This record gives sequence, C-alpha cells and structure tokens, in this order.
Amino acid sequence: MPPTNMATAGSLQATVLQHINQNDVMIFSKTTCPFCDKVKALFTSLKIPFHALDLDQQDNGADIQKTLQDMTGQRTVPNVFIKGKHLGGCDDTMKANAEGRLAQLMNPDAATNTYDYDLIVIGGGSGGLAAAKEAASFGKKVAVCDFVKPSPKGTTWGLGGTCVNVGCIPKKLMHQAALLGEALKDAKKYGWEVSESAKHEWNLLVEGVQDHIGSLNWGYKVALRDQSVTYVNAFAEFVDEHTIKTVNRKNKVQMMQSERFLLATGMRPRYPDVPGLKEYAITSDDLFSLRYCPGKTLCIGASYVSLECAGFLNGMGLDVTVMVRSILLRGFDQDMAEKVGVSMEKHGIEFIRPAIPKKIEKVQDGEPGLYRVTYTPTLGGEEKVFECNTVLVAVGRDACTNNIGLDKVGVLINPKNGKIPVVSEQTNIPHIYAVGDIIEGNLELTPVAIQAGRLLARRLYGGRTEQCDYVNVATTVFTPLEYGSCGLSEEDAIEKYGGSNIEVYHTMYQPLEYTVAHRDSDGCYAKIICNTLDSEKVVGMHILGPNAGEVMQGYAVAIKCGATKAQFDATIGIHPTVSEVFTTLETTKRSGANVQATGC
Repeated sequence: MPPTNMATAGSLQATVLQHINQNDVMIFSKTTCPFCDKVKALFTSLKIPFHALDLDQQDNGADIQKTLQDMTGQRTVPNVFIKGKHLGGCDDTMKANAEGRLAQLMNPDAATNTYDYDLIVIGGGSGGLAAAKEAASFGKKVAVCDFVKPSPKGTTWGLGGTCVNVGCIPKKLMHQAALLGEALKDAKKYGWEVSESAKHEWNLLVEGVQDHIGSLNWGYKVALRDQSVTYVNAFAEFVDEHTIKTVNRKNKVQMMQSERFLLATGMRPRYPDVPGLKEYAITSDDLFSLRYCPGKTLCIGASYVSLECAGFLNGMGLDVTVMVRSILLRGFDQDMAEKVGVSMEKHGIEFIRPAIPKKIEKVQDGEPGLYRVTYTPTLGGEEKVFECNTVLVAVGRDACTNNIGLDKVGVLINPKNGKIPVVSEQTNIPHIYAVGDIIEGNLELTPVAIQAGRLLARRLYGGRTEQCDYVNVATTVFTPLEYGSCGLSEEDAIEKYGGSNIEVYHTMYQPLEYTVAHRDSDGCYAKIICNTLDSEKVVGMHILGPNAGEVMQGYAVAIKCGATKAQFDATIGIHPTVSEVFTTLETTKRSGANVQATGC
C-alpha cells in the first residue's frame, strides 16, 4: 500500500480539486490580502459568481496552500481557477480581463462544437482498454491511441500496456518456471526419479512467453474491432482542450477531436543518473524478450519488480545479487518486507545493502557481456566493484505524462513525479479524466486500473454511481516465497488508528508440502491487523508463503465486506491448506508469545 503521507497529500489534493471542479470561478485567497480583495471586486463588478476559500480562516490553510504550490507552481494568493483551468494570481487575472480572455475562459464552448468522438483514450493498457470497451458498450463513439516508445535497448511491444507485455503476465510465467525448478528438487523426496542433468533453457522459455503475449496483443485488437472502437497506433498529443494530434511510425499526422478524453498512459522504468547505466543496463522492459540468458545478474533496486526478477532468475539457477539503497519494498508493510528479504537470502540470493551504484563499465562484449559496477555504501565507506553479465535496474517507474500537451490544456500534474491529481478519476479540467498508475497517490496495480476505467465509463455513460475502491485491494509480490497482502500495512494502521487501538494476530506456520521435501519453513508467516475500536474489524492481512496470491484473493472479499476477527475465528478452515492459517490465529504481537505453529 502507498505510505500514509501519500494518502494525506492525496486527501488534500482531493479537497482542492473538489473546490476547483465544483465552481466555475474558484479563488483561493486570504482575508488580509489586498490583491485577493482586488480580484474578488473584479468578478463582482463583472457580475460573475465566484467561490472564495480564505486560507487564513482554515485550520489546514497552510497545508492547502502548499498543496496548491505543488499542483500549480504558484505559492502566493490569490490563486484563481476558471472552469477548472489554472489562471494565476492577481496580475494574471487583471491581464486576462483587459485582453478579453476572461470572457472566453468563462464560456469556452460558446460556439456549437461537433466532435469526431465521444471519448478518446490515450494509452492502450489494461485500464484504458477496459474504459474504451465499456464506453463503446453504451453506444458511444470511442478511439484508443497507443504508442510504445522503444526502450534505450530498442525493445518495443504491442497493444495491451505494461501488464500484458512487460509486467504481470510474463513475470508470472517466469515465476512459474522458477517454481517448477524448485518442484523438481522436491520430486526426488516424494519418490520421483528425476534426471540429474535437468537444466533450464532460457530461449525456449522466452519463446513460449512471447508467443502467449502475441496472442493477447491480437486478442485486444480483435476485441476493439468487434466493439467498433477505433485503434490508432500513434503518439497522441493535445493541441487544444478538445483536439489531439497523432503521429504514427511513418510520421503521418492526424488530428482528432473528442468531447471527452481519458489519460491512461501508464509508467515506464526510471533510469538513475549513473554513468554507463542507461547504456549498459536493461530494465523489465527488456528482460522478458531478452534473446540470451542473462547469466550472473545484478538487480539494482529493492522494488517489487527488482525482487521478483531476482527471484525467478535465481530459481532458474542463475547467480543473482540485489543492490539496495535503503529499505526493501517501499510502501509495503516493512515487517513483511524484511521477512521477504530473509527468505530470498535463504534461497541463495545475495544482497548488497545499503549501497548505490556510481558507474557501470563494459569489460567484455558478448551476449551476455561482462560489466563492472562501481558502488559505494550509502552509510559511508570506500568504493567497491562488482562484476556480472547483466545489470538489471528496477528503482521505480515514472509517469508518462510529459510531452503529451497537458500543459497546453491546463491539466495539473505533480512536477515531482509527473502524476495527476484527480477526484473520481476527473482531473481539474472537467472533460479530461485519468486512470491507472499515473493517478497521484493511488495503487499501481492493473486490476485497479481496469476497475476504475470500467466504473468511470459506467458513470459517464450508463447513469451509474459506483466508485473504485483504492484501499481494500489485494496484491501479491511474486518472490520465491510469495507475499500477499490486502488492506493496511501495520505502519499505516498504527498511524491511522493509534498503536494502542490495533491488535495484530500472527503466526509462523509450516505448509504440509514442505515436510516430506524437508524444506525450510522458517519464513512462512501470516498476520491480520484488527481495529479494536470497531469490534476488531480486520483492516489488514498479510501472508508470506506458497500460493499467497491465491490465498489472499479469497480473503479480500471478507475484508471488503468488513469482516471481524470473530468471524474469521468462526470460519472453519480447509485442512490441510496454507489458507486455513487465518482461521486459527490466536497469538497477538502484544503478548510476545511464541508464534511457531505446532501440530495440526
């Protein structure tokens, strides 16, 4: 889950956006500011209704002013918005009035407009495609514009976005390849005669994965065609509030107009400013179609992408090391994150932490080649070197919101991360919406984008009112020992409810399958987090163990329904399964008692 401070910032942005979107003229002001009085007097004289929020009269006025600065780059008041678009301060407003632009801003649709489309979706990932197909089901004329800029290594892909092409789908298939390798070792203990010469063939796996992805790409195109959605394989950029310009690979330019737009451009891997890194390193954009086995690999970063890739590469028998700047799995429950790290070390993955790369040099050509990474401990110390065949960088992802003309139409973005503040997926420009990873403060998960896109289309065109739930969402990190979670982390629960008002029930456990195989079960762990002020309602669940994704998906329904610890206790588990552990939790963290499971 995102850290709580992000959630707090997001709630302030939501407050600001609600004021902006609900008022044709919105003035953020102070009662002591003469320039604010001047602007208010102008609108009064023009008989233009306005709403003013005096920040010096608000308990969180300073925080709102800081949020406005983050959203607009303007620190001072008055801060004026017209029809959702940021105008500026006193001088900007007076100048707009003197030049006759104020009247135009107040009535931008004075002329009758006819548009080519009811909705244009910019971005062909899961969220955008879901919204496009849903809107089309209501008889709306819809277009999808999708363009994949090649990675620095030249990797590109087809329709479907990150998840299908270079994310969830190929990642899970390669994770499965690693699990099968582990199962081969277990098989001997279960009586199977397994050849000692069994080895993994990288190119055969990549071929199978890419064949499946290709079939999905084709399926998306067919689905759009069947629902009469226009697919434009071109880069889209706003020209004005209702017009985009698209440029395809042959530099053919096309202008398209729409009543509404949906931004679903997703994110791409971040490249730190390290000499040689962009030239020699690969990212998850490149790994799943890599034409050669990566060999000895250094994964730079402790994101879930880095740890998942490290896990399945190690499971295929490769020598893998992870370089960590500070903490593992930022934004996730840190108790669980450290347990993930310990489990990965037991699987043979090395960690260099805390450390940061300083430069990457090529030592030898080849596929793979040989590279030397110079790094330094973040807490101080001498430079060290690490040599490997492949450097995989996975330190985070950047929102693809630059260079698409959002500045031309006044869509606010956070300049620090390129993300877009929204309320109910609506930006500050009323007819422009956003879903998916580019939304400020929300979960970067494919199913969330799909749900948000569908529900938005239903609200816009189907008369529905349902909103997307961005809190009670189950997710899983597919490390060798999977980590599944739903709801709040322990840290966020403490911050939200107070440490004395939560109870954490937890246990270590041993999957039955591990017994005959003599697998180390020390890492298998589960906990639930309860709000004692609300009948011990379960507000967070976490599990580290096999099939964590399958386990957590079912329990997510219980959390969505507001289940309590008593209801978990009253549920009879399926024995013997991993999942039943949540129906038998008795020991609290507060007690300090032993949590090692015994017996049945």
